Amino acid sequence: MMVSLGISIPSSSSSCSSSLVDNCGLIPTTTTTTTTNTNYYYNYSLRHGLSSTKFQRLTSRSRSSSSSIVCGADGNQQNLGIVKDKSVSVILLAGGKGKRMAASVPKQYLPLLSQPIALYSFYTFARMSQVKEIVVVCDPSYNDIFQGRSFLFSLCFHHLFFIICIQDSVFSGLQEIDTDSELVCIHDSARPLVSTEDVIKVLKDGQLNGAAVLGVPVKATIKEANSDSFVVRTLDRKTLWEMQTPQIIKPALLVKGFELVNREGLEVTDDVSIVEHLKHPVYITEGSYTNIKVTTPDDMLLAERILNME
Repeated sequence: MMVSLGISIPSSSSSCSSSLVDNCGLIPTTTTTTTTNTNYYYNYSLRHGLSSTKFQRLTSRSRSSSSSIVCGADGNQQNLGIVKDKSVSVILLAGGKGKRMAASVPKQYLPLLSQPIALYSFYTFARMSQVKEIVVVCDPSYNDIFQGRSFLFSLCFHHLFFIICIQDSVFSGLQEIDTDSELVCIHDSARPLVSTEDVIKVLKDGQLNGAAVLGVPVKATIKEANSDSFVVRTLDRKTLWEMQTPQIIKPALLVKGFELVNREGLEVTDDVSIVEHLKHPVYITEGSYTNIKVTTPDDMLLAERILNME
């Protein structure tokens, strides 16, 4: 089992309070929810830890919202790619098992130059003025790794609820973000070397386009094979990108995508895939090859070399 931890980064004029959990909720979807879809979503939400009270708040907001999503430049600050301070909610995924690392603890908690891997990106986001809160999705036995550092940033923590898999992790974390957030930033904590500069770039592209993801052009030759391991064709690598995180999505768009995925029983491998099912364009922001995912012991060695070069 895993739980998510909400980490609020208050502005200088605000303070943390015990009502933080009560104020959490989903950003309203921008489509009118039918009775059938509402019942399905209600049942799904109860199975995944969403209380009936919070569900009622969600659906009442959904029914009262407008009937379309507008993404793109329309002259106002939001759609010009300007990301305001305290406007971003980060969902930090730290609940993976890391079986390929063959270690006694999940890979994201292994020490990388004496610091747990997950804390690198945690600190990167916590220092950014655009970030208002961080929701950490993790196994409860590793809560103290994050809580022990809260005093560095005057952060508040609140324990939320249990989740089941990666897709449900994002769904669960989404329900705990501040309802005033303009962007959701979803990041895999096993990518400790993401730079502040790349995060800022993808945040701006997400604000402008509704959905954006860091990625790098594929360097290797990629071949498609059949089930017998014979080459079918060679893919044009000029059109291929390797996806990274963070992935940036406007909250209402992500909610609408989850409604479709849950209703249709679709499987997705990453979060922008949820938006792709809506036929909404996803912008690829060119990132850095150093933003590696630490999955194997070799990756650990490479990450150490990159850090030592900085």
